[in-house]
Amino acid sequence: MPDQTLLAPITCRPLDPADEAAWDAFVLAHPDGTFFHRAGWRQVIARAFGHATYYVLAERGTAIFGVLPLARVKTVLFGDSLISVPFCVEGGPLAADAASAAALVAHATALMARLSVPVMEFRAATPDGTTPDGATPDGTTPDGTTPDGATPDGATPGWATRDDLYVIFRKPIAADDEANLKAIPRKQRAMVRKGIDRGLVSVLDTDPDRLHAIYAESVRNLGTPVFARRYFHILMEVFADSADIVTILDGDTAIASVMNFYFRDQVLPYYGGGIARARSLYGNDFMYWEVMRRAAARGCRLFDFGRSKQGTGAFAFKKNWGFTPRPLPYRFLLAPGATIPDHNPLNPKYRLFIAAWKRLPLPLAKLVGPHIVRGLG
Repeated sequence: MPDQTLLAPITCRPLDPADEAAWDAFVLAHPDGTFFHRAGWRQVIARAFGHATYYVLAERGTAIFGVLPLARVKTVLFGDSLISVPFCVEGGPLAADAASAAALVAHATALMARLSVPVMEFRAATPDGTTPDGATPDGTTPDGTTPDGATPDGATPGWATRDDLYVIFRKPIAADDEANLKAIPRKQRAMVRKGIDRGLVSVLDTDPDRLHAIYAESVRNLGTPVFARRYFHILMEVFADSADIVTILDGDTAIASVMNFYFRDQVLPYYGGGIARARSLYGNDFMYWEVMRRAAARGCRLFDFGRSKQGTGAFAFKKNWGFTPRPLPYRFLLAPGATIPDHNPLNPKYRLFIAAWKRLPLPLAKLVGPHIVRGLG
């Protein structure tokens, strides 16, 4: 006799706060679930940036068969988009079967039309954008059709994929420190050892103020607007069970710091940076080694170095650690006349802005930056 749950119709409804534990349990159990699918991001995005969120459950009866974390990022400077998930590396529909994935996408597409949003972005959970049963994020089956047999273009006009901007770096780590150190390519390993020989030490911070001060200086120097300090506090509050901050000290001076997330057996260094002299002290090299060492000690077996844009210094730095870049495709549903947003520092139209931002006094950058960055998503 077939499972009666599988025969029940699929319904989609907004996430209720009482369902957050069940949502997270589904994400944790799903092979393609990520830290960025967690329900806590809904609260983070709403509180830190004031964006509207539309987190949706797909159910058969009372059983969860899919989730879609979605938020609307609408600002005068950067336009209007529905994104899964803004300020996160990954996202998109996460479903137990193709029909549930299709139901979530249909729900999101209807929402997009109702709100008159020109762009919807899914940040793929897997390199090829598929769910475990082979369905794509737009709900199609492996042969390229939707459940009713229509092609993706015929069913939902305007889908486009961009896989030439971001890559992601992930690599297994061992329980043994010496094995992990030896796995780092020779030149980069020498940088780590210089930090060790310098006498640098790492400590765990619970208050993100020291991290934010370092991070703000670091991203200003790169010509990037900084997040508000409040955002860092909200992240540490919401994800208190799965986040920490590793700060590197040269004597009594903090020279580098990074906020890390933990999911299953993975560590994800996420927001980090160093002051100007950290580079000459090998502070950043030592910092990521300390994150790896501490994560291995707590049982992590995958180091997720996150995404980087091709052709950037961050891309080169991660490759030097022996990580192999893997394309990170993002999919976009575009209303007629809309184009894929291109809000990234490699866009030539931002060149003058970036050059000017690098010269901005740090207090002013901290004041103005949060108002700009909330629209970048």
